[in-house]
Amino acid sequence: MSFGQGGPSWGPGGNHTPDWAALAEESAARSRRKKWLLIGGGALATAAVAAIVATAVITTNHDSGSTGSDRNTGDLPGPADLPTDSAEPAPSFSTVAPPPPPDPKDYISDVKKDRAPITVDSFYPGKKLTMGDRAYAKGATHHTTSCAATTQGALGSILTNNGCGQVIRATYSRAGVAVTVGIAVFDTEAQAKKAAQQASGGLASLSGSGVPTFCRAGAICRRTANSYGRYAYFTVGGFTSGKNVTKADRDVFTVGDDLTNFTFRQIRHRGEVQASAAATASTG
Repeated sequence: MSFGQGGPSWGPGGNHTPDWAALAEESAARSRRKKWLLIGGGALATAAVAAIVATAVITTNHDSGSTGSDRNTGDLPGPADLPTDSAEPAPSFSTVAPPPPPDPKDYISDVKKDRAPITVDSFYPGKKLTMGDRAYAKGATHHTTSCAATTQGALGSILTNNGCGQVIRATYSRAGVAVTVGIAVFDTEAQAKKAAQQASGGLASLSGSGVPTFCRAGAICRRTANSYGRYAYFTVGGFTSGKNVTKADRDVFTVGDDLTNFTFRQIRHRGEVQASAAATASTG
């Protein structure tokens, strides 16, 4: 039995009887010191392990993304060492603006550009014309280079003097009303516009194919004149019975307006088709 450096502690009276209470307290104190030593040592060991793990994590993270000389340093990469997007090629854009699309009107304003065939069917296809809820039967058609022969009154000389090259005519009818529409073809827009502005007399009606003679022998009929591009277009409309047309006869006006609008659209469409073909060829 060990009693410490000072030997056993004896009780009062000098009878050499050990002081059991003191011995017990001393033993308890030694136990407490040993316990705290164990706890302190464990904490130090835990801290040491954590430091080793942290060091290993830093070293591993540094080495895993490095090659060559990068593995020789234990420092984390600085901002200058981080990868940037500067190596990525930047998108480039042309500073040259694309050319504007061709103007369809340019292709029906000059004979040098307007090269599509000129035929009756290219302007008035099929056997009938439908505009909204109105259907018109197609009658006789005519195509000639003798422009004056398709007119009445002064219009023949006006077409000839302005350089008319050919005329297409077609007649449509509905419910006792017939209208002949004619397209006079010139080399330039200026010629066609002048012919339409000077128009006097009128287009000669075209009968046949189920439509009797109309707007002849002095009958009063409705006449119109317009132009678009190098084309001047005219109408003459009235009753197949020979009755005179008045301003109250809206049926005659409706048929004439429908044919005028359709003719304008066909001329414009001709320009659109040729302009589209030219744009496709230039980008091909």
